[in-house]
Amino acid sequence: MQLKDLLLNLKMVMFGGKGGVGKTSCATSSAIWAAEHGRNTLIISTDPAHSLGDSLGVELLPGEPTPIEGIDNLTALEINPKVNMAEFKGITNINPMEEMGMSGLMENMPLFGDMEELTSMTPPGIDEALAFGKILEFVETNHDYDLIIFDTAPTGHTLRFLSLPETLSGWIGKLIKMRVKIGNMFGAVKRLFTREEKEKDNSLDVLERLNESILNAREDLTNPIKNSFIIVMIPEEMAITETGRLLNELIKNNISVSNIVVNQLYQDTTELCEFCKARREMQEKNLIKIKKIFRENLHKNLIEVPLFKEEIREYDKLKEMGEYLIEKSY
Repeated sequence: MQLKDLLLNLKMVMFGGKGGVGKTSCATSSAIWAAEHGRNTLIISTDPAHSLGDSLGVELLPGEPTPIEGIDNLTALEINPKVNMAEFKGITNINPMEEMGMSGLMENMPLFGDMEELTSMTPPGIDEALAFGKILEFVETNHDYDLIIFDTAPTGHTLRFLSLPETLSGWIGKLIKMRVKIGNMFGAVKRLFTREEKEKDNSLDVLERLNESILNAREDLTNPIKNSFIIVMIPEEMAITETGRLLNELIKNNISVSNIVVNQLYQDTTELCEFCKARREMQEKNLIKIKKIFRENLHKNLIEVPLFKEEIREYDKLKEMGEYLIEKSY
């Protein structure tokens, strides 16, 4: 499917690849194109080193969707991995003694000490995982956006990003079971020691809602009718190798990939200096390899985008890039 068709018909489109290949420029150009063709578009950056606001030439408030002035139907959002954990207070740390009001009474008992240590454990990277969970929860809630474009982090982060639904859902599922068991185990004992009624704990509802959103979003991510991943690369040997690894992982995760963007191509002109000619010759050799590996063997649409003289940022240059990326692609 052509990139144009993806932007006009899908619910989500994701851009990713090796660092420094122009993912943000491609994602932002595509978002502008889709917005100007009538689709209410949200572009989300999941890269910890955000450059989405810089690309658009605007200041984005972390974690808040920002309508882009001068471009109808376009909103941008930079997700902060250090998500505000206040909403999840009491969810990731469970102290059964404190919940029963008996922490001082039994804190020295080995059994209860072990239980407290077990229930206070949190997985590594939980802040990043919950930030991703909030993205998925947002995607699955009712909203007015026709299309959500993801500007993902470099390859390693992207692969972790894609594996988080299973990791996070599994951890939340275990945590839900643990909270239910603890509640049942200590409920009767608690009533023997106190008659005080504590404020209703809604943490289980939050966990269950988040878990359901993650599972639903995972189905969307793996549904080619709703989502597709666009790999962005440059015609260099290391990029070819990393693109192959990324593509294999996407296939393993059942993520549809229909297009590969080959970015920053030197143009064929006699005015090139010796250095630029050498770079172009190197790129031509690698482009032949890319076409053989990815187009012929894997039947992917390749989109060739030139190296521009000026930095690709702000509306006019992003529009110019969009013409090559979308209008002139084949």
